[in-house]
Amino acid sequence: MNADFSDSIRLIQSERGITEDLVLGTIEEFLLAAYKKTFGTAENAVVRFSETGNEVAIFAKKIIVEDDDLYDPVAEIELAEALELNEDCEIGDELLIEINPKEFDRGAVQSAKQKARQNLREIQKDTLYSEFKDKVGEMIIGYFQREKNGTIFVDLGKTEGILPRRFQSPREEYHHGDRIKAMIAEVKKATSGLEIILSRSHGEFVKRIFELEVPEIYDGTVEIFKIVREPGYRTKVAVYSNRDDVDPVGACVGLKGVRIQAIVRELEGEKIDILKYDNDPISFIRNALSPAEVQDVVVLDGAKRQALAIVPEQQLSLAIGKQGLNVRLANRLVDWNIDVKTEAQFAEMDVSLEISRAASDLFSGIGEGEEEITRIGELPDIPERIVSLLMENGIELIETLINLTRDELNGLTGLTPSDVEQIQKIIEDNVEIVESDDTGEDDGAEYSEEASAEAETEAVVESEETYECPECEHPITADMSVCPNCGVGLSFEIEEVEEQED
Repeated sequence: MNADFSDSIRLIQSERGITEDLVLGTIEEFLLAAYKKTFGTAENAVVRFSETGNEVAIFAKKIIVEDDDLYDPVAEIELAEALELNEDCEIGDELLIEINPKEFDRGAVQSAKQKARQNLREIQKDTLYSEFKDKVGEMIIGYFQREKNGTIFVDLGKTEGILPRRFQSPREEYHHGDRIKAMIAEVKKATSGLEIILSRSHGEFVKRIFELEVPEIYDGTVEIFKIVREPGYRTKVAVYSNRDDVDPVGACVGLKGVRIQAIVRELEGEKIDILKYDNDPISFIRNALSPAEVQDVVVLDGAKRQALAIVPEQQLSLAIGKQGLNVRLANRLVDWNIDVKTEAQFAEMDVSLEISRAASDLFSGIGEGEEEITRIGELPDIPERIVSLLMENGIELIETLINLTRDELNGLTGLTPSDVEQIQKIIEDNVEIVESDDTGEDDGAEYSEEASAEAETEAVVESEETYECPECEHPITADMSVCPNCGVGLSFEIEEVEEQED
């Protein structure tokens, strides 16, 4: 056919990014479609390519029949005509007769071309889909091509990527030809073609950048526990090391901050907090609020994962962050609801640090999935001898133990001053301070002075309301000398009052 046939095939391969076999298959379908459009059927059509693939031909397979005016010229050929093509042929034999494509109807050719183009588009879509669907989550580099309604179209070479506005950082601005590094977020087929959705706002995008810039993360020595991000403003990254001799935070920062500076430049100046992950939720919360310094963390409700972070006065705004961004990201990072207070604000709250560190949700070492402990025998490193002595004194629960004063512990049978010292040390090391119960139930704590005064007042009022005036039966109290209702004089004997109180 055309001398430039092989060049055309290579051009299609290059432009469409599809294999030679698929191109040749499309050409074959094109010729068969044109043949069918011209002759009404393609059942006897045969397409053959040369061994080098440089040439292609289409043949009509016809059966030799006797000379007869009633033969089918599409599927049959008369013997006389067949002998002109091959002297050795006989009736009943099949001949392949080459068809010149110029004989095809013009409309048939146009229709076949349209179908071929459609097939090429579908093949290209399927090929690219197969190539990119396995790359979701990977980094890719392209170039700014155009922008429409906030959406950026990125030239990826073989195809085009889409960077929607919602997946862009508000810090970034692009111009024609700018180099864009992004993560493949989604690949899907659409009626208009293949859609490759890119992102620069996902947390996974930041993770891929860390893998590129920090060799210890790439080889698995340091791992990223979790990333939370407000694109364009701040990112928090919790990391941990699989080797004791490798500092995970230091590895990410790099010598003189070289590594983290490269990552910040890629994110157009976005602030990045790198902190160490800790199994202990108290320590993790403390780390998550960086760069603020946290003095103490109090667990308010372990079941509801509520905690209070106490910071110095000058650190409050830093801990909370602009518009609450820092504490909001910390909440998402540790999956706890964190409230931030200064020491003065904390002192005004109805929270008692003196009240014991009780048994539910108390232990700083209790992590997610671990069971809380309530019995003394479950405390770490406590000797069996001390456990037995405490049980002999009727003390089995941690809650009971932590409400005893030092003098009360010294008064227990069998315990030495050294035992008491060891018990208090174990409690101090393993029990966390918690908020006192406001329900009024006895949690082993002493009543406040206000509560005691209120109880005394109620007792007095109750005793005072037991008297009546002997004349008019008007309520009177022991400190009255005259009835306020009828004016009769009153006199009370002390024995009467004591008897009434009894």
